[in-house]
Amino acid sequence: MFKYHSIAQYHQDLLTGTTSCVEAVQHYLQQIDARRHLNAYVNTYGGEALKRAAELDASRKAGKPTGKLHGVVIALKDVIAYKDHPLTAASKILEGFNPVFNATAVDRLLAEEAIIIGHTNCDEFAMGSTNENSSYGKVLNALDETRVPGGSSGGSAVAVQAGLCMVSLGSDTGGSVRQPADFCGVVGLKPTYGRISRHGLIAYASSFDQIGIFAANVPDVALVLEVIAGPDDFDSTGALQPVDAYSNLTPLPAKPLRIAYFKEALESPALDNEIRQSILEFAAKLQADGHTVAPVEFEYLDFIVPAYYILTTAEASSNLSRYDGVKYGHRNLAKNNSLTDFYCATRSEGFGWEVKRRIMLGTFVLSAGYYDAYFTKAQQVRKLLVDKINLIFSQFDTILLPTAPSTAFRIGEKTEDPISMYLADIFTVFSNLTGIPTISIPLFWHSNGMPYGVQIMTNQFSELYLLQLSQLWMQQFRHAG
Repeated sequence: MFKYHSIAQYHQDLLTGTTSCVEAVQHYLQQIDARRHLNAYVNTYGGEALKRAAELDASRKAGKPTGKLHGVVIALKDVIAYKDHPLTAASKILEGFNPVFNATAVDRLLAEEAIIIGHTNCDEFAMGSTNENSSYGKVLNALDETRVPGGSSGGSAVAVQAGLCMVSLGSDTGGSVRQPADFCGVVGLKPTYGRISRHGLIAYASSFDQIGIFAANVPDVALVLEVIAGPDDFDSTGALQPVDAYSNLTPLPAKPLRIAYFKEALESPALDNEIRQSILEFAAKLQADGHTVAPVEFEYLDFIVPAYYILTTAEASSNLSRYDGVKYGHRNLAKNNSLTDFYCATRSEGFGWEVKRRIMLGTFVLSAGYYDAYFTKAQQVRKLLVDKINLIFSQFDTILLPTAPSTAFRIGEKTEDPISMYLADIFTVFSNLTGIPTISIPLFWHSNGMPYGVQIMTNQFSELYLLQLSQLWMQQFRHAG
C-alpha cells in the first residue's frame, strides 16, 4: 500500500520498487475523490497525471537519471498558469480561460519530473483570509469541517493537510500561504520577494505577491524551493542572487542565536491567550538553551494593516482593470448602449463582492483628491518598516511572531465584518511590506483541538538559514496532536 511521509522516503521507495509513480497518482486521485466535499480542488488532471507517471516509471526502470522531483505529485493554486489547462483565479470573470504558456515555476517543476495533479480552490483573485470568497464555493478545514482553512490559498493548504497531494504551491500577498498553513497544521513558506519568478502568476498586488510552498515537512519545502527559485528573463522583478542548495539542511553551528520578538504583538488584545502563552513558553525554552531572546519595540504595529490594504488595493485596482470581457473570460452579451455599459455589466457580473470592494477602495485611494493623503502616506510607512527591519536584523538573527491572532475560526464567523477579517492579517502582512522571507511552522495544539504555530522571519535571501532553523525547531519542539 502506498504511504507518503517525505519526498526522500518516496524516492527511496521508488528505487527499491516498493511503490511506483502510477501507484502514487492513483492513491491521490482516490483520496481526492473520497474527500471531494472538502472542495479543495477546482480541476484535477487524472488522465494526464497517470500518463506522465507511467512515462516516469518506464524512464526510471530503463536506468535513466531521475529529476529532483521525480514523480512528486504537486497541486497548483488556481492563480498559477499551467499551459492549456483552465485558470480562473476562482472568479467568474475568467470563465473558460486557458493560458497559452506555463508559469516559470511550473516549467521548473516539470523539468525536474514533477507531476501536476490539479488546480486548487482559493479566494477570488487571492483576496480573502478564509477561502469563502470563491466562485466555486468555500473550502472546508479537514480537521474540523465547521471551520475555515484560511486563505487565500486555502485549497492548497487543505490538499496537503488532507493528504490529497505531496506538495502544493500557493501565492502569498499578505499571509495567504502562512495563515492557511497555520490553520491547517502544515508548513508554509513565503520566500523573499523576487526569489521565485512571478511570471505566470495572476497578479493581485505586484509589489507584494510571491509564490509560496506548502508541505508536511521542512525538507520537502526546501527541495521544491531549490527547484523553482532563481532569476527569470520573463520577470523583471526577479532577484538575481544565486540559488543556494536549500535541500542541504545541514545542522546549524552550535552557537547562541539572537532572537527578537515584537513586544506589542504579544501584548495585542486580539491575540488568543493560549497562543500568546505558547509563544512565551517557546521563547523561554530557547532562552534556557542559551540563546538571547529579547523583545524589541515596534511602534508601527497599528499602521501595518492600513498601509498594507491601501497599497494592495491600489495595485489591485490597476491590475484587475484588464478583465473587461473583451479579450478573454466572461462577457455580458446583452444589448449595451455603449462600451462603458458593456464593461460595467461584464465586471459587475464577473467579480464577486470582496473583489469589487477592494477595487473600489483601491480606485478611491488613487484618485486625485486622496492620492497624497492615503497612497503616498502608505508608501512612507512602508519605507519606515523597511528601515526598521534593517535595524532589527543588524542586531538579531531572526524574529518570532504568531502567525495569526487565533486558530481557524468558524465558517461564516467573519463574513459580515470585513474590518475584523482584515485586522486578522496583523502578524503576516509585515513580511510582505518589507519583502523578507518568512515561514509558518506548526508546533502546537489548542485546547479547541486545532493546530497553530509560529512565524519565523530572517533577513532577505536568508532562506537557507530560515529553513535550517525551522527544521531544527520542528524536530525539537513540535507537539504531537
